[in-house]
Amino acid sequence: MFEISVEESFAAAHALRGYRGKCENLHGHNYKVQVTLQGEALDRTGLLVDFAEVKKILHDIIERLDHRNLNEIAPFDRVNPSAENIARYFYEELSRRLAETAREVPVRVACVRIWETETATASYRP
Repeated sequence: MFEISVEESFAAAHALRGYRGKCENLHGHNYKVQVTLQGEALDRTGLLVDFAEVKKILHDIIERLDHRNLNEIAPFDRVNPSAENIARYFYEELSRRLAETAREVPVRVACVRIWETETATASYRP
C-alpha cells in the first residue's frame, strides 16, 4: 500500500453551538489540515497522485473557508464547525473531487487530520 500526505493551513472563525464554555463564543484558529491518500499501485510515472494535483484541490477547498466565519458557510450553517466535522468536510470534498478526475490507478482518501491548535488535532477516516 502506498500513501502520500499533503499539509496546508488556513485561518477561520467559528462558534460551537450548544457548547457550554468559552468556545461557544465566536473565536478564531489558524488551522492546519493534513490529507493522506492511499492506493495499491503507482501510475506509469511512479506516482500514486501528483502532489501538485492534491495541493490544487486542497487550495480550492481551503479558499472557500479561509478568513471566513465557518458558521455562515454550508454545511457549517447547520452542522457544528467542530474540528471533527471540519475533518469530515475535507474528506468528503477531497474524495468527491478525486472521483471526478480520470485516474490511471485507483486512489482513496485514507485520513484527514485537522490541527485546531499546535497541540490539539481531530482526524476523520472512512
